[in-house]
Amino acid sequence: MELGPTGEETASWRETLADGRWPAFALIMLGIWLMAADALVTSTIMPSVGRDLDGYAWFGWATSGYLVGVVAASSCAGWLSDRIGLRPAMIGSGLLLATGCAISALGADMPVFVAGRMVQGIGAGWVAGFCYVTINLVFDARYLARVFAAATAIWGVATFVGPLVGGLFADAGNWRGVFWLFGAQAILFALAAGWLIPASKGKPGEGGLPLLQIALIVIGVSALSSAGVVESGMVQILLVPVSLFLLAAAVILDRRARARLLPRNAARFGTLIGAAYATYFLLLAGEVGFAIYAPAILQFTIGLSATEAGYVVAAEAFAWTVAALAVSGSGPVWRRRWIVIGAACIPSALLLLSAVLTSGLLVLIVAGGALLGSGFGLSYSFISRTVMASLDEDERATGSAGIGAVRDAGAATGAAIAGIVANLTGFASGLTVESVALAGFWVCAIGVPIACLGLLAAIRLTKIARKFA
Repeated sequence: MELGPTGEETASWRETLADGRWPAFALIMLGIWLMAADALVTSTIMPSVGRDLDGYAWFGWATSGYLVGVVAASSCAGWLSDRIGLRPAMIGSGLLLATGCAISALGADMPVFVAGRMVQGIGAGWVAGFCYVTINLVFDARYLARVFAAATAIWGVATFVGPLVGGLFADAGNWRGVFWLFGAQAILFALAAGWLIPASKGKPGEGGLPLLQIALIVIGVSALSSAGVVESGMVQILLVPVSLFLLAAAVILDRRARARLLPRNAARFGTLIGAAYATYFLLLAGEVGFAIYAPAILQFTIGLSATEAGYVVAAEAFAWTVAALAVSGSGPVWRRRWIVIGAACIPSALLLLSAVLTSGLLVLIVAGGALLGSGFGLSYSFISRTVMASLDEDERATGSAGIGAVRDAGAATGAAIAGIVANLTGFASGLTVESVALAGFWVCAIGVPIACLGLLAAIRLTKIARKFA
């Protein structure tokens, strides 16, 4: 056991897994693996999908469509787990994820492929949301630093393994096999949930399902994603402000709704949870363009295979994992410092990558990806821990599931914005020297101001957290 500077206890790994907690821990890690790997492998195979299905214009949609499903599902994960119980909820989410994988594997054109991605997103969103609910139910506050460090490490490993697996399948000319592989793992998750999670009765709870807020978020992100696909410039100009208005409306309405999507103070930037959610949203929105477009750009500019491009992108994952594990035992003072340091790394990395992504200078590209991953590794688990520890008992399920909803809404929004920017450079019409050079700059550069706002939110978060220390 370790003591932070204020005397707060951080449990050891042995204590964290003791007293029958290891089965829940194992299932949580499997669920997070499914979410992370399924989401991230797609960026590696998308150049192959784009060639086979004539879908370069749909690169952003393939990610944002998936994340739209994730947001819709994770937004109501807490509500659903309360009503039907965790075991049937987890089993159903695994089976739905497997169904989405099958649709994508069988897709003959991009609309069907994207539809499969959306179904996968719903299944994966529920998997992740239920995992966060399980964390809150099983692990006390002093275990959270270790649990979230492990979860962050799983994300890092998945980011490393996912592109590599995707690259191997893509290089073999069988990108569809990736989805059959992950469909099988989703079925394994459903079986494990039935074995490891004890049966429990659902409870009526208070309030209903926040359908209006969920619908506004889904329509808003879908409209933003569509702006990158439509050819009419006038329609694009209209869709962007309309989509942003719908996202803002969802947040404003949620603050006043009886059936809330997020905790009551989540929309107030001056509160701890509001600043934390803003940090999640903005940092993920700024980062995601690199993950989506880097593999295709590296294959075109340097002539890398899908597997080799996956290795380059994996620098982000490796750095994320190393950084998360290195600081997992930090005390309260350093947790706050790491949040700010990590958040500062992200716009710095995006600025570097915007300058070098199409340069062919692999060392600098790897360094930029590593700095990007380090930023999330240093900060992510401590932001999650801060949110969890601040929640009241009656908001623990909603607030913990809200972590995934806000994070993925940010990533979906960022993917849509990156898609618009990339397609405006001519990327949608096919890869040329000019379009790739412009896309390589702008998909990273557009994230710099967004991530800078995330840094300001992280600073605000730590100032508020210091008052409660």
